[in-house]
Amino acid sequence: MTPTHPARPTDVTGADVAVTDVTGRLAAVRAAIAQTSAACGRDSGAPTLVAVSKTHPAEAVAEALAAGQRVFGENRVQEAKGKFPDLKASFPDLELHLIGPLQTNKVKDAVALFDVIQTLDRPKLAEALAEEMVKSGRRPRCLIEVNTGEEPQKAGIPPAEVESFLADCRDRLGLPVTGLMCIPPVDEEPAMHFALLSEMARRLGLAEVSMGMSGDFETAIRFGATHVRVGTAIFGSRPYPAA
Repeated sequence: MTPTHPARPTDVTGADVAVTDVTGRLAAVRAAIAQTSAACGRDSGAPTLVAVSKTHPAEAVAEALAAGQRVFGENRVQEAKGKFPDLKASFPDLELHLIGPLQTNKVKDAVALFDVIQTLDRPKLAEALAEEMVKSGRRPRCLIEVNTGEEPQKAGIPPAEVESFLADCRDRLGLPVTGLMCIPPVDEEPAMHFALLSEMARRLGLAEVSMGMSGDFETAIRFGATHVRVGTAIFGSRPYPAA
């Protein structure tokens, strides 16, 4: 299955309009989400758009905020600390998701800053998060990262171990686990991984399913994603520092 991409907007004459700014690209992604949702009988507001702003400056986030976007994703705790505290102070309804790996020595900062931690991927991290949540009194929602492709180089809980890991996180540690997330292998058809994650969440009674990125979020919506993580299609190519 070849992933589709957000339709380009048109002007009043129906001619294509090049989209080069965050506001325009955000509108195109929202339109694609609504169109795909309608096509598969889902409410257009059902999938939450997580705008992935990693490596992009606070000014780009501010433009998205001005366009009404309120849910953002960051990969690194340190980068988010430098970008979001002032923005969150100005926009109390801003929701920030951690979508990158979390080291245990960054747990205190992560719990203080993020509203959702999507990368709960190992028992040691679960222990550290539970301890910090007790200390701070702050309880960001957690999603278990599932290694659906069982790739040895990739973080995440193997599918066969998710049920027992979830039980330990909830029953023993008291973590607020509300869903699952995955990143399919780059060389495999993502649909089968999305189907697996969605069915797993349904079976375990978890309401949130985070899957799909810029190249395949429409496929993820068709398989029941409640959250799609879109960066490049909104903010453009990531600016990397020169080597």
